[in-house]
Amino acid sequence: MSSKLSTLDRFLPVWIGLAMAGGLLLGRLIPDLNTALERIKVDTVSLPIAIGLLAMMYPVLAKVRYRHVGDELADRRTLGLSLILNWVVGPALMFILAWVFLADLPELRTGLIIVGLARCIAMVLIWNDLACGSRELAAGLVAINSLFQIVMYSVLGWFYLAVLPGWLGLDTAALHVSIWAIAKSVLIFLGIPLLAGFLTRTIGEARKGTEWYEQTFLPRIGPVALWGLLFTIVVLFALQGKQITTHPLDVARVAIPLLVYFALMWSGSFLAGYRLGFPYSRNASVAFTAAGNNFELAIAVSIAVFGVTSGQALAGTIGPLIEVPALIALVYVSLWARRRYYATLDQEAAP
Repeated sequence: MSSKLSTLDRFLPVWIGLAMAGGLLLGRLIPDLNTALERIKVDTVSLPIAIGLLAMMYPVLAKVRYRHVGDELADRRTLGLSLILNWVVGPALMFILAWVFLADLPELRTGLIIVGLARCIAMVLIWNDLACGSRELAAGLVAINSLFQIVMYSVLGWFYLAVLPGWLGLDTAALHVSIWAIAKSVLIFLGIPLLAGFLTRTIGEARKGTEWYEQTFLPRIGPVALWGLLFTIVVLFALQGKQITTHPLDVARVAIPLLVYFALMWSGSFLAGYRLGFPYSRNASVAFTAAGNNFELAIAVSIAVFGVTSGQALAGTIGPLIEVPALIALVYVSLWARRRYYATLDQEAAP
């Protein structure tokens, strides 16, 4: 099987490791690089990160068979499990882990809670695609999470930073973020590539037919997603190279609860879906959408509310630096679970 993969696909963990190391090295060798990159913005959105994410997401969303999205979302158990995991279990688990591991570091603790509130709408699509999950279900769940995020993010921020800690006799914090700031993140990082992917498939199939679109066009644009991923990783690590290397203890303190979070969210979701009888493609999509977080939004909120040099912003930027290697590792765990527990076509087709 591996012999049929391209060099880029087969050695993806190696390229990701090199991208991370290259970004860190650039951040250290060019002291003003992060300042220069931060200046390249459209409003509050980092243009280099936006370009990388859009390049990463467009090919994945162009692969989605949009007429089947509604069918994938029609299963109430799938949708119900995903919503519970994303909007009840995920934020609560991150709140608990933040207080267990960072009780003495209030800024990092608050930043970690903010990361937990931001449900993934971008990078999860490529993890799902690499793990052979259902593209249609992932696209549908991401769209639903986006709508919930616009409505619920500020409410959950108020609850987990001010209300619940007060009930428990813990320190409280305030989070003031506008609905428009959240909606803007959703529109840029999901709306643009989603519209582009939908129009590409609709126009491409209408003019050239489905066979040409899927057998000729999609293989041509497929590698763009992985190149976009690698570019995004280099930019992220370059932006925070100095912070990471000068505050290694803070990075380690935040990394531990994040690793626990990703492991528990993914494995708990996958196990629940397996026990409910979900086919692999559906189960993988639910698990990865539950485990990922919207780091773009978390970083933007932390910087806007607490400042670019704050501990909250540092915690937000550490999030994707841990999420990238953790989620790529879970892709391989997911593919192993597919071979181990979904060995037959009958199981794969099970409702």
